[in-house]
Amino acid sequence: MEYGTDERKDKVSVRTLQMMKKKGEKIAALTAYDALFAEFLDEWMDIILVGDSLGMVIAGYDTTIPVTMNQMVLHTQYVRRGTRHALLVADMPFLSYQVSPEEAVKNAGRLLKEGGAEAVKLEGGKYIVDAVKRCVQAGIPVMGHLGLTPQSIHAFGGWQTRAKKEAEAQQLKEDALILQDAGIFSLVLEKIPATLAEEVTQSLNIPTIGIGAGNKTDGQILVTQDMLGLYEKIKPKFVRKYTELSGFIREALKHYQEDVKSGAFPSEEESF
Repeated sequence: MEYGTDERKDKVSVRTLQMMKKKGEKIAALTAYDALFAEFLDEWMDIILVGDSLGMVIAGYDTTIPVTMNQMVLHTQYVRRGTRHALLVADMPFLSYQVSPEEAVKNAGRLLKEGGAEAVKLEGGKYIVDAVKRCVQAGIPVMGHLGLTPQSIHAFGGWQTRAKKEAEAQQLKEDALILQDAGIFSLVLEKIPATLAEEVTQSLNIPTIGIGAGNKTDGQILVTQDMLGLYEKIKPKFVRKYTELSGFIREALKHYQEDVKSGAFPSEEESF
């Protein structure tokens, strides 16, 4: 695949990711919530995730928990319009899959049928296996998510690293295998010790995607607004900021305001 140009013709699929793991080729993923950002990401990313992180990054909530199915469907529609090459995955929001397997497949189906997603992501281990199985049986590709699962933030009591203790680490390893057996095609590992993430990655036939889980996973994902230096409320240790767009934006807004106040904008060249 040729990235970063209009010549990139290959469409990334679930099968593509499996082949990348076998070849040892790293998987690059970021989040998007609208068509404009999706177009930028689609030039370079293997996976674009419409994350329920939109609740914090876009809607201004303190957590991801208030995000609704309608919000996820709407933003997935937006991102779909800007995505041609990357695999488009959409998060299942809180209580859209925990109530029953039937509810899970119904809501996951909405994200594919109405939103245009090609796969969905569910948080949790053995307790959501029935939901995973029903979705897979219905032909809906499912990505798993273990470790720090933001929808459980109140149960965790904070954003601290997960699975540092042996009992929780062992449960995570077991959950990873259970989810693989249930049919997930990939697994996100968030904010867990790097050694544990490496062990889980080696134990699975499916690719792992890390976020705050070291560099031995099969791929990496970040929230785009974090790595671009736009979202400033939370500054996780695992985020590398590749630029500080917030500073450039503030400077541009300041200059615009000054030009409007002084009458320098618009100029004769910018007038009709």
